[in-house]
Amino acid sequence: MIVSELRKQILVTALAMNERGLNQGSSGNISVRHENGLLITPSALPYEQCSPDDVVWIDGEDRAHGIRRPSSEWQMHANIYRSFPQAGAILHAHSTFCTTLACLKRSIPAFHYMIAVAGGDSIRCAPYALFGTEELSASAVSALHGRTAALLAHHGMVCFAADLEKVLALAVEVETLARMYLQALQVAEPPLLSQAEMDAVLERFKDYKP
Repeated sequence: MIVSELRKQILVTALAMNERGLNQGSSGNISVRHENGLLITPSALPYEQCSPDDVVWIDGEDRAHGIRRPSSEWQMHANIYRSFPQAGAILHAHSTFCTTLACLKRSIPAFHYMIAVAGGDSIRCAPYALFGTEELSASAVSALHGRTAALLAHHGMVCFAADLEKVLALAVEVETLARMYLQALQVAEPPLLSQAEMDAVLERFKDYKP
């Protein structure tokens, strides 16, 4: 896909993220792998006001190119791409239910088989680190090992997939799981699926494409 179309698709996805209640205002960010770097949404600019030219290119040397400053989380995106070759697009959001669990420093355990959509038997919560820092980037990468989604303590969520359409779908699924888990906790700690049960689910999910 040519770069101009990628820029447009990033903004379409960012607007869809807000429309689906995953994010508010100019918080959160979306990127796509491009050449030896990435294209990412700009910092502190509401997506409704963005044009394709506002999307920033970060090259392979971590240099920003564009008329805007890149999202403060560009480093986290860059390091996720470096750590996970299968990542083609990344979405970070302050979605309500994921962020509520993140503020409690709670991972999402195997209370429902769809946890496997994120690649494992849980969706981990990474330790807190200041936004926009190398520490947060390292924390996110660690939590994502063997996974495609993670919570970020006192912050939000981050996930990656092969492309923009798939990463938006994954983010919606993870937020839905967070909502269901929080609702279950209002009654009691839900019983969890066993490791053997989750292993069977993960085997089935090898061909699942969210």
